[in-house]
Amino acid sequence: MIKPLGTTAVALLVAATLAPTPASATSATSAVNCYVHASSITAMGDHNNVAVVSTTPPKATSGTLGRGAFAPGQVKVMATMSVLIDQGPDGSEHGVYGYVIIGDALYQAAYGADGDGIIDQPPAGLRRIGGGWGNFTMVEEAEYQGPTEAGISRWTVYGLRNDGVLFRWTVSSKGVWRSAGSTPGFSAVKSMSLISKTATYDTFVANTRGGALYTIHIPTSSPMKPVVKQVRTRTWQGFETLITQQCGVYGSLLLGIDKDTDSAYLYAVGRYTGLSTVIQSMGKVPATLPDNVYAGLKDPGSPKHAE
Repeated sequence: MIKPLGTTAVALLVAATLAPTPASATSATSAVNCYVHASSITAMGDHNNVAVVSTTPPKATSGTLGRGAFAPGQVKVMATMSVLIDQGPDGSEHGVYGYVIIGDALYQAAYGADGDGIIDQPPAGLRRIGGGWGNFTMVEEAEYQGPTEAGISRWTVYGLRNDGVLFRWTVSSKGVWRSAGSTPGFSAVKSMSLISKTATYDTFVANTRGGALYTIHIPTSSPMKPVVKQVRTRTWQGFETLITQQCGVYGSLLLGIDKDTDSAYLYAVGRYTGLSTVIQSMGKVPATLPDNVYAGLKDPGSPKHAE
């Protein structure tokens, strides 16, 4: 696995371009001062970020993580990225890493930058994982760390192809990929976002072109047999990207990005329990989101997701 560049401490970047430290929320209706990050790749190749804070109405702060991180128009799909911070002698520096699809191949990208988003040696370093990814619309990694804090105990990568086949791979600590199954039937899905991960399963929330909202619960056992549960029956078709972040013990934030209007809406969600799930609209985000490629940012300091 590619390691972050020049980092000595594990923390989400909290400079002026990102949101303030969150306070915990105890339920979907009290999700105050939690946050969710929508990072994007601009047409010019900058890696930007919009930090959305869960006040009512929401607040948003925009900034640049990496100027010229990628070549213009290069990145087609981006997974949730990780940001690690290093308090160097000249101020805060950060490393960014994660998966991107460029052309027909999947890469792991990594770069280091200062607090103004100036990259040490642009563009980002790219390590090629493999080909055949040109028709994939989603890639996401679920890293599960056990309760002992002894390190990551499971790396699982998911990819959704445009014909509706969902693929799964396991990745060893040495970066060796192995197929862990696939399953068809997801051609109606527009976007998926990881909401839960344990030692024995991963769970995504997904919206469909028909407007429904579902959870996709995937046990780590073989063969791969997802369990799909409906959360809402309609009105969710307008979002091209869903991004989630845990908020409190059982709740989470759900950010929906609408590319037709370059806008986003924030929701506070209680524990996912099918159609009885509590979803509270927190309003329209006061920011324009004009880019074509969006994904979340992992917060290494936040609690593990729990469903």
